[in-house]
Amino acid sequence: MLNKKVYGYIRVSTQKQGAGVSLIEQKESIIRYAVKHQLEIVQWFEELETAAKHGRPIFTNLMKLLQSGKASGVIIHKIDRSARNLRDWASLGDLIDNGVDVHFAHESVDMHARGGRLSADIQAVIASDYVRNLREETLKGLYGRLKQGIYPFGAPIGYVNKGGGALKIIDEIKGPLIKKAFELYLNQSYSLDTLADEITKLGLKNNKGGKITATSLSKILNNPFYTGIMKIKGKVFQGNHEPLISPKQFENVQNILNGKTNTIVAKHNFLFRRLIRCENCKYSLIAEKQKGHVYYRCQTKTCPTKTIREELIELSLLNSLSKFDLDKDEDFELKNLLEEYKVNWTHAKTGLIENMRMEQGKANARLDKLTDAYLDSVIDKETFESRKESIIIELQDIKLKLKKLNMDKEVLFNEVQDFLELAKSLKNSYLNGLIEEKQKILKSVTSNLSIYQNNLMITMKSPYQEISNRSELSSCGHQRGTPRTSSIEIANLAKLESNNSEQVKTRESMKALLDYILKYLELKDNTMEELIQ
Repeated sequence: MLNKKVYGYIRVSTQKQGAGVSLIEQKESIIRYAVKHQLEIVQWFEELETAAKHGRPIFTNLMKLLQSGKASGVIIHKIDRSARNLRDWASLGDLIDNGVDVHFAHESVDMHARGGRLSADIQAVIASDYVRNLREETLKGLYGRLKQGIYPFGAPIGYVNKGGGALKIIDEIKGPLIKKAFELYLNQSYSLDTLADEITKLGLKNNKGGKITATSLSKILNNPFYTGIMKIKGKVFQGNHEPLISPKQFENVQNILNGKTNTIVAKHNFLFRRLIRCENCKYSLIAEKQKGHVYYRCQTKTCPTKTIREELIELSLLNSLSKFDLDKDEDFELKNLLEEYKVNWTHAKTGLIENMRMEQGKANARLDKLTDAYLDSVIDKETFESRKESIIIELQDIKLKLKKLNMDKEVLFNEVQDFLELAKSLKNSYLNGLIEEKQKILKSVTSNLSIYQNNLMITMKSPYQEISNRSELSSCGHQRGTPRTSSIEIANLAKLESNNSEQVKTRESMKALLDYILKYLELKDNTMEELIQ
């Protein structure tokens, strides 16, 4: 009597199991069963997939071959190896009903008998329930880690895994290159393709050691993990790992990726291209070169804004940059105040920390109200996740600012000194810079460049605005009575009082200025090296 021809089906849930003992044990058990029952295995089907999911490719191919009648049946190691979802188990039942022999090497069940079929059905249901429970427990564990601020999956490029329950740490080599990729893309001089080539030249490779493609670069630039935020299947969690970039940088990159920022490279790189606008129409002025001069005009023909030459705009800007220079009295008072602030800084920054804690509390309260609204079905899930993401980003920003507030005071005051030196040298840096470098300085220090009719309006960003207007920062009024004395003494006293008054006024304005700069440097997103980039 000829042996019946059957298939052998083996399934393991992971690649590790496939290379290990599980696969070998299943195969040996199936072979022993085939010899004992005089069955000939004509083809093996090995699958490295979980049976919890319907649609396994190898299993699907096996089912099609069995339906075509090319073999009389199949031998599977155990019932839970065949199906841990009831849909696949139902498909096997249909085959059995159509005369296909389904054997299980580990279970002694007759699939053509009512009792054997019932026993197998019960085991399949139990296996399905086991998988469902296992999935729920796994998800609980994953979401538990996420709520603790720990990313439970493989580290994205730029970070290193330190174990399932540990925070990802920045890769010493790839981390700075990822940060560089964001910075280069923010310059708006690169497409994804050209940036992928550039960052590859700098030495960045993917986690498999291959070249960074435009597609993989897009995934990197769209991943909020680099800001300290974890986004899983539309849900956002605040991470405790060290971020590589600030939320503001990430937001700016998203604006470029989504087309909200124009990245078209102009034929002529005019100095104020897209930097100056019409105050009346709110459009960027168009630059034209005529007879060796560059002119800027409004796009609206009927607009009262007149055409203005580039040299006149630049002259006004240079006058504004000149206001950053401190005279010797201001410089003297500022240095003295810096030394005093170093001594008293612990007390001074307490107020800033309290303010940030209040902002943090308000954001958390909004998050709680949002959650309540979702649970009460006031808002749908999509709206909830969208608003939640905005609040989580805000909380992450506050978290980074609080971290800076706790920085070493020597580091902070060194930054203050560096910032003041940078501000004082901005005019020379502008005069000696290339067009791209000048544009970076303008973007850094100005919040508004606009023209109405033929009047140029320049608004500086904080604290550059406060440096320019430092004489107006002091609201201290100096008053004192005038005693009866001789006219000579009165003149000398008036002169002395005038000098004292100027000194007090200078000190008060420098104190107010220093407060602005300290607050700016404590809470700013970028580092000193990025201030004019």
